[in-house]
Amino acid sequence: MEPKAAGMLYEGKAKIVYATDDPDLVLVFFKDDATAFDGKKRAEIPDKGRCNNLISACLFEVLEQAGVPTHFVDVAGPRQMVVRRLEMIPLEVVVRNVAAGSLVRRLGLEEGRELDPPVIELYYKNDALGDPMVNRHHVRALGAAEPGEIDEMERLALRVNQVLRPFLAERGLKLVDFKLEFGRAGGRIVLGDEISPDTCRFRDIETGEILDKDRFRRDLGGVIDAYREVLRRLVGDEALPGDDAR
Repeated sequence: MEPKAAGMLYEGKAKIVYATDDPDLVLVFFKDDATAFDGKKRAEIPDKGRCNNLISACLFEVLEQAGVPTHFVDVAGPRQMVVRRLEMIPLEVVVRNVAAGSLVRRLGLEEGRELDPPVIELYYKNDALGDPMVNRHHVRALGAAEPGEIDEMERLALRVNQVLRPFLAERGLKLVDFKLEFGRAGGRIVLGDEISPDTCRFRDIETGEILDKDRFRRDLGGVIDAYREVLRRLVGDEALPGDDAR
């Protein structure tokens, strides 16, 4: 029997989290809202929430099968996911396979340069501060995570990269970079949040076409078409929206 929603716990920029009648589980609702540049740019993109929910579910299942612990339990509807309740760690772990975005601006690297080995960055999740990049010394000063926990998050992040890069490449998608969030549960570090075009940079391997949130950031248009294309490549034509998803 699926758990029933029992009151809102938290509303973020892209998701709403609800308590359930099971204290160990929560229900995540994926919104159609899109934001960029620390919330300065906003829009509603119909069907985005459904795409991100189903893309995340697919990728979480792939990772679970590869031995990566995630909070994913089940899909509860087109925009809803049941997940394990985590004590979230206020850090974002970013893995970069190709120079793009802020890395290019900060270091002057040529956009599109392959990074071997991948670059790992840590960011402190704090909207008021603009989610600044931090190092291990900052993390310790903030009391956000223990050194062993950082080691485990970085290890899992690299494992996620190792699993998803070939999986996506087989489907014509290049994983440029991505951000992950982790939490604590049962004495271990568990992958949480989502894995979607909102949190990853996906490019078509053959053409270089942008198939992620950069289309929204750069005003390129075709945002939802890109998200739907990623979903279609992951789960097939059955992912194409019906009347209830429009």
